[in-house]
Amino acid sequence: MSYQVLARKWRPRTFASLVGQEHVVRALTHALTARRLHHAYLFTGTRGVGKTTLARILAKALNCETGVSATPCGSCSACQEIDSGRFVDLLEVDAATNTKVDEMRQLLENAVYAPTRGRFKVYVIDEVHMLSNSAFNAMLKTLEEPPEHVKFILATTDPQKIPVTVLSRCLQFNLKQMTQPLIASHLQQILEVEAISAEAGALQLLARSAAGSMRDALSLLDQAIAHGSGKVEETQVREMLGAVDLDHLLSIVDALLAGDAAAMLQIADDMAARSLSFDAALQEMAALFTRLQIAQLAPQAIADDLPERQRIETLAAALDPEFVQLAYQIAVHGRRELPLAPDELAGFVMTLLRLHAFRPAREDDSGARPATVGVAAARPASAPPPADASRPAAPAAADSPGRPAMEVASAAPAAAPATPAAAVPPAPLVPAAAATPAGDWHQILAALRVSGMARELAQHCELREQQSGRIVLRLSPAHRHLLMKPAQDKLQQSLAEH
Repeated sequence: MSYQVLARKWRPRTFASLVGQEHVVRALTHALTARRLHHAYLFTGTRGVGKTTLARILAKALNCETGVSATPCGSCSACQEIDSGRFVDLLEVDAATNTKVDEMRQLLENAVYAPTRGRFKVYVIDEVHMLSNSAFNAMLKTLEEPPEHVKFILATTDPQKIPVTVLSRCLQFNLKQMTQPLIASHLQQILEVEAISAEAGALQLLARSAAGSMRDALSLLDQAIAHGSGKVEETQVREMLGAVDLDHLLSIVDALLAGDAAAMLQIADDMAARSLSFDAALQEMAALFTRLQIAQLAPQAIADDLPERQRIETLAAALDPEFVQLAYQIAVHGRRELPLAPDELAGFVMTLLRLHAFRPAREDDSGARPATVGVAAARPASAPPPADASRPAAPAAADSPGRPAMEVASAAPAAAPATPAAAVPPAPLVPAAAATPAGDWHQILAALRVSGMARELAQHCELREQQSGRIVLRLSPAHRHLLMKPAQDKLQQSLAEH
């Protein structure tokens, strides 16, 4: 006997054996039990989630020789012929190859005749959105007032392309994508019956690569069994899929914490030598940063049986939550920009260097100390003194008294000479009672028209002192990566306009 692929061998034949579509099964079961049968059904969903399978099970439930039932017997001639695709009153049409109006008219001309063997004549039209507008129009009359013995079951992956006049005449059921744990569990059950050994990590990789499609998962499982010579092992599945080992990504994060850009590039070269997919690497990197953020904010949500749990918790404790959010965005945007890069390796390397450029400064870094940002006050609290009438008017290009010149001072290495602020004369200190408390910085920030990185910089600063014509802000070394010239300039300008 010839080999039958797993996707066909394990195709569900009853509602009870259908996996992951309980909401649709419940509705159809209740309708069949109560004999509230609609004349047209529309099943929508991505590939491999059970649209055609559900249509065949419904056809069996309608034509089973024991009667209309939610549990067809599966042993009568009608059920067996439907399972084998030989039932004369079940007409399966591929709309992708029968798109013309003449083909649809020829198909519907036979709808007026009574079924040959079954109780109902069932039309299953797959990929119905591929029909032309003329074919849809030819179908409308029969779809609106079909003969009592005719049932339509439409299936599509793109319901938005179906005319609303057709949608309004059908009961629509949206089939969900399968979750990864559900796919992995179903694959495990199949392998136990097939007496094939498998590692849990390998099944997780297959479930993730299936992207919610059970049919894709079974096809990948067939390929993995052949690749592993009758065994499903994680290393072989990872090699087959070109998936990236999590150790590579964890080593990248370790090098990122150490500030070792050369080590990060060496890991990228090793991945290129193994012909690993950098698109998959960035996808896995985003997933890793997601797990790190969960470990920081909701550690109880991390699975106890996760092999890398201890290492993830160690990295989560060493990283700032704000930087993890930024790193996730860098990984996602790096993957999006990968097709635009000169090659995949260059795009991946630039993403790693971007992570390194934005990494937070550590306390043990050389020369790391709190950064102080000094910004001139936008408007003095007291009114300016009246101008002397005998003094000549200031030139038009000069700054107005109410809008003094701006000045930004930041932390610099000790060897760098300080730049004197010669353009701004020292202003007298205001009385202590007039100084703004540190708590008022949030009120000042709320009134500023600033966004993006400039607002991030302002939110992580604290107000140390405010003098006449100068505001002194302090920035922690942990957020030193926010201290960039464009952000300082925008914050300075916003304070000047405040």
